[in-house]
Formats: sequence, structure tokens, C-alpha cells
Amino acid sequence: MSDRYVRDLDEVDETQVAIVGGKGARLGALMRLDGVRVPPGFCVTTDAFRRVVAEGPAMADHLDHLSRLAADDRETIRDRSSEIRRLIEGIVLPDDLVTAIGAALRRHGVDAAYAVRSSATAEDLATASFAGQQDTYLNVRGAAAVLAHVSRCWASLFTERAVTYRQRNGIDHRTVHLAVVVQKMVFPQAAGVLFTADPVTSNRKVASVEASFGLGEALVSGLVNPDAWRVRDDAIIDRSIAVKRLAVDALPGGGTARQAISAERQDRPALTDDQVLRLVRVGRHIEAAFGCPQDIEWCLADDDVQIVQSRPITTLFPVPASARDGENHVYLSVGHQQMMTDAMKPLGLSMWQLTAMAPMQEAGGRLFVDATRILASPASRVGFLDMVEKSDPLTRDALETVLNRPDFVPTLTDDAPRVPRLGGTPTTIENDPAIVTELVERSRTSLAALRRDIATVSGPALFDFLLAAFEEHKRLLADPLSMQAIMAGMEATWWLNEQLAEWLGEKNAADSLTLSAPGNVTSEMGLALLDVADAIRPYPEVVTFLRDVDDDGFLDELPRLAGGAQARDAIRGYLDRYGMRCVGEIDITRPRWAERPTTLVPLILDNIGLHEAGAAGRRFAQGHAQAQRKREELLERLRARPDGERKAEETARMIDRVRTFIGYREYPKYAIISRYLVYKQALLGEADRLVQAGVLRERDDIFHLTFAELHDVVRTHRIDDRLVERRREAFRTYQTLTPPRVLTSEGEGISGAYRRDDVPADALVGLGVSAGIVEGRARVLLDLAEADLEPGDILVTAYTDPSWSPLFVAVAGLVTEVGGLMTHGAVIAREYGLPAVVGVPDATRIIRDGQRIRVHGADGYVEILSDEGTQV
Repeated sequence: MSDRYVRDLDEVDETQVAIVGGKGARLGALMRLDGVRVPPGFCVTTDAFRRVVAEGPAMADHLDHLSRLAADDRETIRDRSSEIRRLIEGIVLPDDLVTAIGAALRRHGVDAAYAVRSSATAEDLATASFAGQQDTYLNVRGAAAVLAHVSRCWASLFTERAVTYRQRNGIDHRTVHLAVVVQKMVFPQAAGVLFTADPVTSNRKVASVEASFGLGEALVSGLVNPDAWRVRDDAIIDRSIAVKRLAVDALPGGGTARQAISAERQDRPALTDDQVLRLVRVGRHIEAAFGCPQDIEWCLADDDVQIVQSRPITTLFPVPASARDGENHVYLSVGHQQMMTDAMKPLGLSMWQLTAMAPMQEAGGRLFVDATRILASPASRVGFLDMVEKSDPLTRDALETVLNRPDFVPTLTDDAPRVPRLGGTPTTIENDPAIVTELVERSRTSLAALRRDIATVSGPALFDFLLAAFEEHKRLLADPLSMQAIMAGMEATWWLNEQLAEWLGEKNAADSLTLSAPGNVTSEMGLALLDVADAIRPYPEVVTFLRDVDDDGFLDELPRLAGGAQARDAIRGYLDRYGMRCVGEIDITRPRWAERPTTLVPLILDNIGLHEAGAAGRRFAQGHAQAQRKREELLERLRARPDGERKAEETARMIDRVRTFIGYREYPKYAIISRYLVYKQALLGEADRLVQAGVLRERDDIFHLTFAELHDVVRTHRIDDRLVERRREAFRTYQTLTPPRVLTSEGEGISGAYRRDDVPADALVGLGVSAGIVEGRARVLLDLAEADLEPGDILVTAYTDPSWSPLFVAVAGLVTEVGGLMTHGAVIAREYGLPAVVGVPDATRIIRDGQRIRVHGADGYVEILSDEGTQV
């Protein structure tokens, strides 16, 4: 029986979240599953909550004020939340609501014991579980007690923890309503939780069970260490039986209490193996019904498993769609190779997929490459692992972890593409700077043609044009001469490091030899911003103006100031050449510097304060001279050794080779991103037309559509607004996830480990990519726009793509969480002579802003020298 205020659990399902909240809806759905036992009960609906809250004095004003608070304003949140709870608990329940609840209690048993549980409309969602954010009361007896605890549940919607959780998840308090589940109590011998995917490794094929004696409250509250089992393929693969000294049990008159467990029972398992396996089978049944891994609360009473809640596990990293084919797959993170591990929006994902050289699959807002085939072939595996190690040793370790598992990656004897061993015969190409000049000119010519031709097309025809442009894009990337030039510089770097270490004991010799290498568009970008600072420094009025800039239209205001026209022209000239860049630039939806020039202002101001006029030219000349001195020193030392003339001649050729080609390593990415800005401007033009036609609400809606979906919208002038909103919500969720370096089809994320014993015990281990030792203040930055540097600062950040390079001229060293020997940050650090350690796990979490640290760039570790600093 149901009315406006009360619904029995067997009457509701997942379509009624707005009426009975997430918990109530899920319990109703569980009751419909064959073989799943759920304690009976009823829900007090959200209509009852809304009515009671509406009758509370000034509740609307309180909620409006609460919604405007920042999530970190804990004191105000605490005070305001406490006042709202007091108001709600003080409201006298309407007579018709009391009557409806009383009738439900008579149906289920007035004298029975009940669990009274909060059920919010923003709860147990696929993207946010909200677990434990509202209150539950156990063993409630009598109608009066049930009514009082219903009010307490409503009030618990506004505990400090619940309010803060919603603030941080972007959920408006005024849109969340609370139902209350009143459910027959189970008095279990044991209770606990079941995860149908391993919550530690994310492996979807491994279930995890935790159990303790008595009510599950003992486990949830941390009162006891639970027994734990891990189950795979209906077999227990791991167990841990704890000593359990306490349990939480129900009291005869209502409520619960801690009870001591007798000594002879303390080390007994709370469940038998058979009960564990039976529980997991029930969990797999629930998982199959709901379509995703579940976090399940259960009770065992008289050998009968009863389910009291099931919610999606929201912390698992998703797996690519291809993992559903039943075969084993090993996926590599594209973001860790591209130095951009943030989540990407759908248009960014699909554009990178359309322009990339290898098939890529999406999961969790990131892209992955399926490496299973190349790992399965002995002909390709060794060379591939060598290549991966040069890029990121942690990724190689993660891959070897998977390869060491029997039968996960089968060994094939087919004709998989062979990957050559690195460090073998160098690429055949002349040491001719004209090769680089020719490649750059080819790229510029193609970009000019793209800009010219794209201006003539619009509407559906634009998408056909772009698909053809993407083929040209990939043709440029795959140009054999370009690939030879890139490999020539990289192979020469490896050769110099390996041979000079063997012949002279010289560690990372190439680091000094590549200082101020010519033709590196990324390092030139950093030096060019020093020149912009030189153009602005003589004009104090402009400098003062820039300190308060917060509007991207500031360039138009500059000519009103003395020297403002010169400053504007300098910044615009910089944007003409580098304005296509931005942090996370592989995602076309990210705002470019040309679109948001305020991003550059803190960097320009830092350059004005930290450097004197002419710094760019001096820095380049000093690096060039240092590289020349190192060259002569090494050649002289080689000539003094046995067979020295041959070794010196070969080394000189390799030094010339690395300086000829290493700068070009950065150009193809620059060319890609240059084309990306052209693509983006054309697509935003279509977005503006769709907004004008009333098809889109705002131009940025297109970022939440794939390229193909946007094509359809332009062609049909129809869009599903709900799809866009779902994509926005999914993106917010993906932003909270950390992508693994390696992901298996079983959902397991593997990040790899350094297996070294040659570093100090407390040091943070990484990959040394630019030699030298430097000590200074850690400047932990997650946003380029927050740059505020002092002389000698060491930059600590998650990753550095080329957009971070202008900051390199102002820092003394570099530490990143992601990176490899030949990634952008490493290449530029070497050219600028900055000691750098990359691939340091959790560096931005462990190192606090302001701490003093020492970076060992050759040996690959970081020491924290002081405890001072503020957590970022």
C-alpha cells in the first residue's frame, strides 16, 4: 500500500529515486531479484521531507546562504548546518504524515525492531556514492521512536560532512531531498561488506569480502579489524582472519551497544569458506543485474544472507569498451606519453583519436592504446619494452608485472610488427641542418594551405573537409624523413650517454652537450617570453596595470597607457607565434593562450622581476658556450685513451648529430597544435551559428559531443540536451580519477615501481633526466596561472607539456610526477641546464609548497630537507 508520504519497499524501483531516494530505490530494485533476500520495510518519501522543510522558519533563506559558501569555509558551514538541523528536528510532524507512518508500522509490525536509514536523492549514484553522508539508526522500537528518528534522518542531510561533500561534488543543497527507509532489523551472527571488484587493485574479477561478528556497525566505525577474503572464479585466493575482541549487538529494549567477544571466539572466522563463496555468488548476481561493480552491505542470520544495501563502486577506473570481448587486453595510457594525464572532454578525445597514428580507446575520459598484440609476439616484445623504458621506466615495470603472470598475455608466433631494439644501428640520415629546414618548411606550407582552404567551407561540408585535413595531418606525422630526424637526435643522445659512460665514466654526458641546441621551438618559446618582458619592463605604468589584470580583453586597453602600444604589440607578436599552446594542449577543448592571454601575465611579471634586460640572448649564449667547452673537454679526454682518435672522431660526429636534430624533436608537436587551433576556430564558428539558431544553449556545449555527434547536430539542427548534461556530469567524475600507466581488461590499474637500492632511505625516487644538483624552495604548482616565483625556486608539478616551458627560464630545477628521458620537460630542462627528476609518484602530494628540497638530476631522486611549507 502507498500514499503520498509512504511507499512499501516492494512497490519501488530505480525509476523512483526522486520519490524514495537512492537507497530506497536500490533496495526496491534488490527485492525484485530472484535469490536476493532483503529485509522488508517502507519509505517515508521526499514529499514528506519537502513539506516539513517548507514549514520550517526561514528555511529557504538558510539554504540559499548555505549554497553560497565555499567548501573550505568549515567554520561557517558548521554553524549554519547546526542551525538548520536544530530547526528541522524541532518541527512538529503533520497529523496526516504521522497517520501514514503509523499505518505502515502496523502493516509491518508495530512491536518490531527497525533500522531507520537516510535515503537522499543524491545518493548511491553511478558517479557519487555519498556513502555514510547521512545518518542511520539501528534497533529502533516503538512508533514514537521511529517518528523521532525520521526527523533525525532529515536533519542529518545537513551535517557538516554531508554539506561539505555536496559542495565539493558541485551539488546544490536546494536540489537534494531526503527520503527515509524504515526497514525490519536483522539480528545477524555476522555482517560486513562485499566489493564485487577489488577496491585496491580495481580488478573486476576479484571480489573482496570483509566480515565481523554482530552488526556491521563494528566494521564501518573501525571498531574492529575485520576478517578479509579475496575470491576469484568461485575460489578463495587469499584470506586474513583477524582477532576480533568486540562486536556491536542490538539491545533488548532498543539501540545498540559494544559487547566483548569471548576469548575462544576472537580468532574464529566470522564466516565459513562456503558462506564466503555463497555471498560472492549473490554479489555477482546483483552486479549482473545492475550492470556495474557493486559495494554491498550484507548480514548473515541463521545461515541466511540478507542484503541491506548495494551501490555502485564509484572509485574504480573504467575499462575500454573492447575489454568486454572476453579476451585479455593490456592497455597503455596515452596521457603518460603525452604529458597530459587530466581527463579530456568528448570532442578532445575524438579529435585526438581521429588525428593519432595508432588506434586509441577511451576510458575514464582518457585514451589508451591496446598493446596486447605487440607484447604477445617475441619478435616485437623486447624492442617495445626497450622503447617504453626510454620513455617511462615505471610503465615498463608495470608491463613486466603483467607479463610475469602466467597465461595473461599468450605468446604468439605470428607476424606481429617487429619493433627494433633501441641502441642498435643508428638511423641512416646525414648530419645536415638543411634536412630540418626542409621539414619545417613542409609543415609551414601545409599549415598555410589549411588556413586558406578552411575559410571557404562551413556547415556539413566543413566536417568532410576536416576528415580530409586529418589525413594530411597524419601524413605529416608519418613523414619518413621526419621520423628519421627525430630518431637521429634521440639515438645520438642515447649513444653519447652510453658510450661516454663506458669510455670515460661520464654520467649523462648528453645533458651538457645539448645545452642551447638550435632550432628547438619549445625552448625558443620560453626565451621569447623573456624578450616580451624586456619590451614591457621600461614602462612602470604597464607593469602596474598587468598586476591587476583579470580580463582577457586587456590587450585592447593597453594603448591608453604610456608604453602600452609597445607592450600590446610584443604580447600579440608572441601570441601570433605561440598562441595555439596551452596546458593540456592535446585536448582541443582547452582554452589556448590566444583565447586566454591572461594566462601569460603572471609569467611575464615573473620574468620582469627575476631577470634583467637581454636575459634571453645571454642565457642562450652561455648555454652554447658551455656545450662547446664540454665538447672540447670530452674529445680531449678521449684522445688520451687507447684508440682515442677513433673514439673522439666518432663522438664528435655524434655530438654534431645530436645538436643538428635534437631541437627538431619538439617541432612536430608544435605543428600538430598549430593545426589544432585552426580546427578549433572552425568548429567554434559552427557552434556560434548553432547558438544563434537556438540549437545550442552555449558554444561550449560542443565540447561534450564527439566529432561525429557534432557533425550530426550541424547537419540536423537537433541535439539531445540531456546527453550534453550527462557528459558534463561524467567529465566531472572523470576529473576525480587518477589514470594508471597500465590498465588490464580486468580493470586492474598498475602504475609500476622503481626497484632501486642506491638512493637514501627517505628520498623520493624518480628518473634523472637532466644532470646537476640543486637545492631550493619547492614551488608546488598545479596551475600555470598561479606562478609566483622567487629566485632559486624548484618547480614541482604533475606534468609539464610544452606550455610550461616559459616557466623553465625562471626556476632552478624541476620535479614532475610524469615524464621520461625524451619527453618535453626533460628535453627543455637539458637545453636550459636545469637539474630535473621526473616520474616521481605523488610528488605534488608529498612535497609541500615552500619546503626546501634538493634535486639530484643525474641520480634520479629528490630529498626533502625541511618540514616547512603549506600543503597544496
